[in-house]
Amino acid sequence: MILKGEALAAHLDGNRPLASLYVLYGDEPLLVIEAGDAIRAAARQRGFTERDVLTVLPGFNWGELFTRGGNLSLFGDKSLLDLRIPSGKPGRDGSEALQRYCGQLSDDSLMLVTLPELNWQDEKSAWFSALEKAGVAIKLNAPHLDELPAWIGGRLARQQQRASREALHFLAERVEGNLLAAHQEIQKLALLYPTGREAAELTLEQVKDAVLDVARYDLDSLREALLAGDTGRMARILDALRQSGEALPLVIWAVTEEVRALATLAQGVAAGRPLDALLKEARVWGPRQGALKQALGRLRDDRPARALKQVARVDRIAKGIEDGDAWLELLRLGMGLGAGSAGRNARNAGGRPGLR
Repeated sequence: MILKGEALAAHLDGNRPLASLYVLYGDEPLLVIEAGDAIRAAARQRGFTERDVLTVLPGFNWGELFTRGGNLSLFGDKSLLDLRIPSGKPGRDGSEALQRYCGQLSDDSLMLVTLPELNWQDEKSAWFSALEKAGVAIKLNAPHLDELPAWIGGRLARQQQRASREALHFLAERVEGNLLAAHQEIQKLALLYPTGREAAELTLEQVKDAVLDVARYDLDSLREALLAGDTGRMARILDALRQSGEALPLVIWAVTEEVRALATLAQGVAAGRPLDALLKEARVWGPRQGALKQALGRLRDDRPARALKQVARVDRIAKGIEDGDAWLELLRLGMGLGAGSAGRNARNAGGRPGLR
């Protein structure tokens, strides 16, 4: 059974029985930790007072799974087996052991399996499919930038606070890609501006005074901003990557991959070929497929082809073959592909200059 992260609280609420097995995985450690804490608390409330923690490291003996999981308390208490697989790779022995364990679950024991982010091959594996069918699997990924203001608003509501739309978007920009920092900044707002009986609305000025710029950008964030035509965000990301010492060839490679894909797909569409077939042929899957479709829907001209020539020039500048500032040219390239989204880009840029 697949359960969305936001539905976990309702699933655990009340006196309904828990599943015999829970699987937590995803790219956001904060959400995985919080979900694990919630499940353990619910288990304690339902009499699972015994707890064993097993961490799968090199050389792990999978027989422990059955020894610990099959142990009954001398006092007849229910037990929780907390199994953690930091690598997300149980191996052949682990795969067989997990599938066998799923066939002998009981009401007196509960197993909580914690994994990191998994790729699509792992999600289709026999061992993960067995876990998913035998219990409840919860994928916990960080919210996207457009979802982050609402996520922050929900967290503020928990501590009887609320903020204006502008303040929420400002905070989201400052903590993008760093959910743990977002959690800490939200807690700090509770300490700085304690509330009374009614929820207090935080002003943009209060949030600006309290919040640090703790965004953590990477090449995936840059790709997203480029395809979305969000030049304000792209300027911030390029600036952050440059200031942090990110290798310029890697940045150029990431931009080139997306520009080449856009140009190839645009050429195929212009020749009358179905876009879905072109995406499949280019082995484009998941969220990137939707991002490329939206970008092509916005770029109904020869801009992808021109951008491909422009990124080749950026590469020559980086290699010293031509004069210029490669970082600035990358920003100009992004602005060219972002034309048509001026309103949103102006809001996201916040009036700040681009690269320093």
